[in-house]
Amino acid sequence: MMKILIVDDSALMRRYLSEMLGEVVGIHTTTARDGIDALEVIERENPDVVTLDINMPEMDGLTCLSHIMTRFPRPVVMLSSLTEAGAMATFEALEMGAVDYIAKPGGTVSLNIKEIRSQILIKVRTAYRQRHLFNKKAVLASKPVPSVGIRTSDTHVRGIISIASSTGGPSALEKVLPFLPANLPLPVVVCQHMPGSFTGVFAQRLDGRCALNVVEVNKAMELKAGTIYIGQGDADCMLSLRDGKPYLVTLPASASFNWHPSASRFLQSVHKYFPAQRTLSAILTGMGDDGSREALKLYQAGGITMAEREIDCAVFGMPKALIELSGAGSVLGINEMSGAIVAGAEKIAKLGVIETWV
Repeated sequence: MMKILIVDDSALMRRYLSEMLGEVVGIHTTTARDGIDALEVIERENPDVVTLDINMPEMDGLTCLSHIMTRFPRPVVMLSSLTEAGAMATFEALEMGAVDYIAKPGGTVSLNIKEIRSQILIKVRTAYRQRHLFNKKAVLASKPVPSVGIRTSDTHVRGIISIASSTGGPSALEKVLPFLPANLPLPVVVCQHMPGSFTGVFAQRLDGRCALNVVEVNKAMELKAGTIYIGQGDADCMLSLRDGKPYLVTLPASASFNWHPSASRFLQSVHKYFPAQRTLSAILTGMGDDGSREALKLYQAGGITMAEREIDCAVFGMPKALIELSGAGSVLGINEMSGAIVAGAEKIAKLGVIETWV
């Protein structure tokens, strides 16, 4: 039996979430009205997973989370509003140890929360499977050292790095992108499935942690080395040519693809404008198979591909899809990913600057 603690100051939200989760066979729910109440319930009932609202009186979600991680470490899924403030608090929570987040579609008291019932169930079950990560005796894998240095002045395009991620992606990306060096010779484009109100805040957050410049693709932007581009949420990012130069453009989310920004749609455009030998595609944690078939095509034509190993994934969906297609050139731990990306980028850069675009 999976025991879930629902923490929310709204009685209506507690009821809605309890009904949604409690009607599922194998799930037992209990509730708490604020952070103080939650800590008492955790100590008394020892739930497997906690869903934790950010905005609460008495003790807010972030303060409660810090107590949970210190006193009763276990998987926590944050609930936040689709606002810039909600996004900032969410990323802070992920850094503190929360395993994932759920963006309420209708604000703090979301009357239409039932519209995302399937998403909530998936994220809670995924969190439940990560209980072993909160064993205080668990041995932590070695981590690379964050990169420092002067950002490159050589912005010529020699190739492209594409990274796709979904559930668990924000935390995974923060274990990869800050460790890429300032003089990385290729541009990086990230397709992280995320609400549109979150990606700008995520880009700003990463920009303060990365040696490379980090921006959200919220308008047409010339593709340049030395920059990490974060695809805008609830939309799709694609390559295009303007005045003989490669640009990134944001387009309305296509109904032909299930997740946005779509890695599959973006990699199709990569295949169109870049020789496969000048591409590196990394598929990280996430549900579904976004980007797998397109990464396979690039791999078969000579591109570099890599997938995150199962033990490090919040959800082993997207990497598994690439591996099962025999499209992963390497399967790596998340702490190995940045080094492999740098090595691949240096190999591609030796091919020289792309002078002519067609």
